[in-house]
Amino acid sequence: MILQTIAFYLFAVVAIASAVMVVTARNPVHSVLFLVLTFFNASGLFVLTGAEFLAMILVIVYVGAVAVLFLFIVMMLDINFVELREGFQRYLPIGGLISAILLAEIIFVGGLWALVAEVKGALSEKMPEESKLTNTEMLGQLLYTKYVYLFQLAGLVLFVAMIGAIVLTLRQRTGVRKQRVSEQVYRRRADSVEIKKVQPGEGV
Repeated sequence: MILQTIAFYLFAVVAIASAVMVVTARNPVHSVLFLVLTFFNASGLFVLTGAEFLAMILVIVYVGAVAVLFLFIVMMLDINFVELREGFQRYLPIGGLISAILLAEIIFVGGLWALVAEVKGALSEKMPEESKLTNTEMLGQLLYTKYVYLFQLAGLVLFVAMIGAIVLTLRQRTGVRKQRVSEQVYRRRADSVEIKKVQPGEGV
């Protein structure tokens, strides 16, 4: 029990510190690397709470795909980050105000959660016996029964976001060759293939 507590605080402290470094690091490549470290520590917290499936999904999807994609994009694109940070000071007051409001809400909810009698009674109850179902099966049953409409709504939001990203990036540019699928599909054999009979000795 003591070992699990030490591991929990270790993962939590490293996750919070790396999350702060994601925002405060000057080098964008370093920010992405700290983001990878944050994901790893968050997956460690999931493992400690018994959610191994979520931990593996976090590592495979976010670390293996999203964070690596961010890293390649940041390293390949020639972005002037000095210009992007020129207006940072202007938004600092409103950002500080929003952060203070969010912090006050978190403290209020945490304090209320600790003071309510029902919550105290729930904390003092014994943990139920472990179910015969695995972690993944319980998560699937919960998603596709109780929260099925919210799950479908989340998929719809992601679908709309994908369409929006395609529409925003799909624009006509002069001097750029684009693939025209319709012309490729309806192309005739006579327009692209020409057969010539070359007699012996008449070649190039």
